[in-house]
Amino acid sequence: MTLLPSRMNTWHRPSTLFAAGLVVTALACVVAMVVDQRTVLGAPVWAKLLKFAISGALYFFTWGWLVSLLPRFRRTAHVATNVVIVLFAAEYVVMAFQAVRGRPSHFNNATPLDNTLFQLMGGMVAAIWIATLVLTVLLMFTRLEDRATHWAVRTGAVISLIGIALGALMTSPTAAQQQALNTTGVSALVGAHSVGVPDGGPGLPILGWSTTGGDLRIPHFTGMHALQLLPLVALGLELLASRMPRLRDSAVRVRLVWVATLGYAGLVALVTWQALRGESLIHPSAPTLAAFGALLAAVALAGCASAYRPTRELVR
Repeated sequence: MTLLPSRMNTWHRPSTLFAAGLVVTALACVVAMVVDQRTVLGAPVWAKLLKFAISGALYFFTWGWLVSLLPRFRRTAHVATNVVIVLFAAEYVVMAFQAVRGRPSHFNNATPLDNTLFQLMGGMVAAIWIATLVLTVLLMFTRLEDRATHWAVRTGAVISLIGIALGALMTSPTAAQQQALNTTGVSALVGAHSVGVPDGGPGLPILGWSTTGGDLRIPHFTGMHALQLLPLVALGLELLASRMPRLRDSAVRVRLVWVATLGYAGLVALVTWQALRGESLIHPSAPTLAAFGALLAAVALAGCASAYRPTRELVR
């Protein structure tokens, strides 16, 4: 397979080890949820740490591989990746500290300490985004042997950056919080995951995404993990090529990766629009369903056209 380096020792070792550590941490969070059944804003106190551990493991495992693909700028990439590891670990420690205290880690403005910790985490996230931007730019100077993978890695990294940035939408005060700030100058929480309903209401199992209103965690999560999903599309196409001769043409696989990229970007835009309108993911309105149907139809038609039209060698 062209997607994986021939030797695992070419991977960025700190990323790989940190990802493995986060897997162990996720298992520890599961145990903690069984033993400690406290809740914060209606969710198990250890649920957020579990989700962050799983998401972080995917993120760092992927970057451990991506850094190994760089023929140049390897030293810069190692530094940027190590910075992200340190910042993520520090943010996670703050979250764990707040979990032990039984207090929200995000949007918490109840006390000077809570506000300071949240502002500190916000600065860490901004620095992580900048370091990820550096890594993404470095990827743009890397050519991979398989052209479908070449484009899947780049487009996945760009959409992932957008997904991380969408987290900023959660930091604005809700209408109720703004009213409290205007009236008293104080609000225990500033910012929220949910739109149209308070945080802590009914949510999907494990994920916690609101089932009664919009939830900005959905576009944040969906966009961020394009970094894993689009390269997997390229891998799937490569594996299918052994059974489907049409896919042996690299030009066909490149076109299909671009269809997947544009379709996935459309999905991120759709779930962002849905969340901002205060609409639950599992209770879509007629306009949302129509937009989703149009997106599916466009992807299907573009996929068929890309797979079956006459091909010629594309210039990378």
